[in-house]
Amino acid sequence: MIRRLARAAVMVSAIVLAGCSGSLEDIAPKAERELPQKILTQMKAKGMRKDAPIMMRIFKEEGELEVWKQKTNGRYDLIASYDICKWSGKLGPKYTEGDRQAPEGFYTIGPAQMNPRSQYHLAFNIGFPNDYDRANGRNGTHLMVHGACSSAGCYSMTDEQVEQIYAFARDAFRGGQQAFQLQAYPFRMSAANMARYKDDPNYPFWTMLKEGYDYFQVTKQPPKVDVCERRYVFNKVAADGARFDPVAACPPATTPQPLLTAYQSYQKAYQMDFAKAMKSKRSQETKPSIYGVQEAALVADWSRRRARGERVSAEPPSLAPSNGNLAPGTMTAYSSPTSAAADAEPQASGSTVPAPQVPETIADGQAAVETQQTAADPAVLPAPNPRRFGDGQGGAEGPGAVQRARGAITNLFGGQ
Repeated sequence: MIRRLARAAVMVSAIVLAGCSGSLEDIAPKAERELPQKILTQMKAKGMRKDAPIMMRIFKEEGELEVWKQKTNGRYDLIASYDICKWSGKLGPKYTEGDRQAPEGFYTIGPAQMNPRSQYHLAFNIGFPNDYDRANGRNGTHLMVHGACSSAGCYSMTDEQVEQIYAFARDAFRGGQQAFQLQAYPFRMSAANMARYKDDPNYPFWTMLKEGYDYFQVTKQPPKVDVCERRYVFNKVAADGARFDPVAACPPATTPQPLLTAYQSYQKAYQMDFAKAMKSKRSQETKPSIYGVQEAALVADWSRRRARGERVSAEPPSLAPSNGNLAPGTMTAYSSPTSAAADAEPQASGSTVPAPQVPETIADGQAAVETQQTAADPAVLPAPNPRRFGDGQGGAEGPGAVQRARGAITNLFGGQ
C-alpha cells in the first residue's frame, strides 16, 4: 500500500514538473479548447448545432472578423464578431510576394490549411492565391489568419480570439463540413461606403466583390463562387458539359430565377440608396488604398532591400497622390479602433535609396496550396426574419418582394 502511494506521488510530481516546464499544452492542447459557454448558449438559442457549417467575413476598414454559422433552418446567422488586432498594407487586393498587402476576395479553407502548431499560437492559411489571383498573375505565400497580434500581410488576432475562431472551424469540420468560405472585403459594402470610394482606383475590383457580398445579404448563404475570364462569377450554373475556366471565356450559364429575382430587387433598392449617398454632404473621408500592381512592385522591392539590411526609407513607397485623403507613405499595419497600436517594427537608419524601376510584369512565385472553391450551401432557404435582412450598415434593406422571393429559393446549389 505504501509503495502504491509512493508511485502515485511520483506520478503527480511528474505532472506538476511537466507543467512547470511548459508542457501543459500536452494536457489541454490550445487547438482543442472548447468555445465559451456563453457562445454555446447563444448557438442553442439561435437554432444552431455545435458542429454546424460556418462561414467567415473580414472587413479591413472596420477591423472586424465575423463568424457566421448555419441554423437548423438552413440559413446562416452571425454568431461571433472579433476586432482584428492587426492587418497590414492598405485597402485593396494583394498582388505579389512582399507587397505587405492582406488579401481581399473569396477564399476556401479546408482541414489541411489549419495549423494547430503555429508559431503564432494558432493559424489557418486562407488559400491565397486562389483561382482568381492566379488567373491575374498574383502570387504570395503563407497568408494567414493567426494569433500573436503581429502582421506582415496577414490578418492577426489576439491568442484568445484565434482560439475561439479556430474552435469554430474545428467543430464544423468534425461535423462534416469539408471546407468553409472566407470573404475578405475592404469595408462593409453599403451604398454609403461604395459612394465614398467611387473614385478609388480599386473601385471596379470592389464592385465585382460586391456582387458576392450582395448575394449573401439576400440569401444568408455563402454564394457559389467560380472564376472565368479572369473575374469572379457568383451563383451561376454552367450548361451541361460546360465548365468554368479561370482564364477562358465564361461558358453559357444561368442563375436560378427565384434567386435572380431576389438579387435584382435588392439591387434596385441599393441603387436608390447609392444615388442618395452620392448627393449626401456627409464626410467623404477615406482610408489609403494601394495603387495597383506598380505600387505593389515598388513595395515588394522595398521589402527585399529592407530584409537585406540596405538603407531604405522608413515607410514603404507609395504612388498615391499627396492631395486629398490618400497620403503617400501610409503603408503601415492598421489596428482596430479598440486594439493596441500598430506594430513598431525596427527600421533601417541612414539615407534613402532611389525608388526602384517598376518591372513590366511580375513573375509568378510559389503559390499556396488551395482547395477546390466550394461552399456548404444548405438545402433550403426559408422565409427570412425581416430584422436580420441587411447588415445594419446602411445600403439596401430590400423590399418585401425580396423576402418573398428568398423564401421560394430551395435546393439551388445542393451538393456542390
